[in-house]
Amino acid sequence: MSEQAIHNTREIRSYVLRGGRITDAQRRALQELWPRFGLDFQHAPLDLDALFGRDARRTIEIGFGNGAHLLARAAAEPQHVFIGIEVHRPGVGRALLGAAQLPADNLRVINHDAVDVLSEQIPPDSIDEVQILFPDPWHKKRHHKRRLIQPRFVDLLASRLHIGGVLHVATDWEPYAQYISEVLRGCEALENVAVGDYAERPESRVVTRFERRGTQLGHTVRDLIWRRRF
Repeated sequence: MSEQAIHNTREIRSYVLRGGRITDAQRRALQELWPRFGLDFQHAPLDLDALFGRDARRTIEIGFGNGAHLLARAAAEPQHVFIGIEVHRPGVGRALLGAAQLPADNLRVINHDAVDVLSEQIPPDSIDEVQILFPDPWHKKRHHKRRLIQPRFVDLLASRLHIGGVLHVATDWEPYAQYISEVLRGCEALENVAVGDYAERPESRVVTRFERRGTQLGHTVRDLIWRRRF
């Protein structure tokens, strides 16, 4: 299936946009810091080298929430560059506030749907790592069609990775972990880097408040790390 077909056949979104409360600080950040750290959605591929002024290892985090993990990685790895994609404006505003405090100018954020961004803005074979951490499991069976991790989307993700680049998904919902593992096995371009279905949590993945809450509830956190092999 072509990339345009992937884009055109998508009818159901994996998220529901809610109004949500946005603070005055987050609103100001969206106005004042967006020109520095924000990327508007456009129907054209980004020049990633020009965007950051250098050729560096590139990580995309999809659905970064309030930006805690994304900001921690950008701060800890100033030699690398990071792009965060998130649809909810309060979280984007909070991430912008954090980005202004980073020691290096190595982070950009996009406030738009990830499928559109990957289809039209991210060039093929250009990314070293994609992270999707704790996506909504849509645990009711009638909502499974809303899950972000679907075969077509995984094919799109794989096409944006360099050969050798990795897709890293984490979830604390065991049935979703099993489903994700099955979907990833169906993508011929990807291979599992773990000995079993799941990998150990890499040191670079910071444990966030959301994850700690899941652990306290007795949920088992699963990391799935797959590599593009061709």
